[in-house]
Amino acid sequence: MTPTLTRAPGRRAPARRRSMWERRRGTLITWLFLGPALLLFLYFKFIPMLEGLRMSFFEVRPYLGDEWVGLDNYRAIVSDGEFLSAIWHSAVLALGTTAGSLVLGLGLALLIEGPARYLWFVRTAAFLPVVTTMAAVAEVWRIMYHPGDTGLLNSVLGWISLDPQPFLASEDSSLLSIMGMSIWRGTPYDMMIFLAGLVGVDRTLYEAAAVDGASTWARLRHITLPALRPVFWILFTLAAIRGLRVFVEVYVLTNGGPNGSSEVLMTLIYKLGLQRGELGVAAAGSIVLFAATLVLTVLVQMLRRRQAS
Repeated sequence: MTPTLTRAPGRRAPARRRSMWERRRGTLITWLFLGPALLLFLYFKFIPMLEGLRMSFFEVRPYLGDEWVGLDNYRAIVSDGEFLSAIWHSAVLALGTTAGSLVLGLGLALLIEGPARYLWFVRTAAFLPVVTTMAAVAEVWRIMYHPGDTGLLNSVLGWISLDPQPFLASEDSSLLSIMGMSIWRGTPYDMMIFLAGLVGVDRTLYEAAAVDGASTWARLRHITLPALRPVFWILFTLAAIRGLRVFVEVYVLTNGGPNGSSEVLMTLIYKLGLQRGELGVAAAGSIVLFAATLVLTVLVQMLRRRQAS
């Protein structure tokens, strides 16, 4: 009679405890790596955000103590014509920059898409504005926008018999000039995202459409654009946020001038807080900007999900 081997109860317990300890150790190691970054975020981002929210309800008076004013700072923002103009300029700049960079980014992506060897150089050269320091780029464009006859862009206009333009020196063209530079800088980033999205488009659809006699525009409209719809939602959100939070280019090019014609929320908040000392109103303005960015992001995500369903 063959004896049967019986496994002692509790033999698997050490292995179970070992796997549990390994999972906990992996989680612990993860948090140890994340810890320094989270501390930096807490100290330099989240705590200042909470402090800004607190300051928006106070009249900040250094050395004298803050005085509670409730919603007076927000009422000042809503009723102040300077703030309303800055909000309008920010919205126009964000809309124009977003539309321009998306259209040009898609056009460049369609032009330089492909496996050709030389295209890597073209993509790299086109992407250079994104990795260049914004302050340096804005300073170069400020020189190019010189309103005199010797300005670079006015010299080019002179070649085609056009009169010199004031660009940044005119109330009518200052905001459009900033928008042009912002589009130039944002287009390469959108182009690279579009290129990544075009990789996922099924090439057999193009071949089938070509066999059916579809034109290039028809293939773009019925195949490429629908396939890039998720990319459009992502880029629209990022570009709109980038347009609302514009600061360096406006500060370097015009500093909000002439006569406030290019003043945006970020430059006005900076001036109120660090130049005029109205820290409470500036904090309220920053909260309004944060709320606008949050609402925009939520609305875009809601529209994206509704369209996907």
